[in-house]
Amino acid sequence: MIPPRFPITAQQIDTTLAEFYACVREHPGLGPVFARHVQDWPAHEAKIARFWRNAILFERAYDGNPMAVHMAAGDVRAPMFGVWLGLFDSVLNRSLPPDTAAAWSALAHRIGRGMHIAIQDRDSAGPPKLF
Repeated sequence: MIPPRFPITAQQIDTTLAEFYACVREHPGLGPVFARHVQDWPAHEAKIARFWRNAILFERAYDGNPMAVHMAAGDVRAPMFGVWLGLFDSVLNRSLPPDTAAAWSALAHRIGRGMHIAIQDRDSAGPPKLF
């Protein structure tokens, strides 16, 4: 059994995500984008909780591909990741002990950087340069 990346319980992950997505639904920039893609919030939150429990607790219960989902959405733009991470950090800092919030934030920022770069590259890709 692999130890968790940092001390946190599955319940803390679930509770934090429930608070985060409540904030997302109210956010003037992120809320409408999520609303276009999420029809079943409890199912979405459960899926994302499996993602984070896999990433943090190594539960191996998540089988999705978040990069492909974000790339295919069509209306997800690179600047949204900074907004998303800022909102996520504010929830982490309110909901969790400081060391746990910092550790989860660092992981989220690392994952977010990868997605930001992929979306940015997708959006800036023009015709191939022949010379």
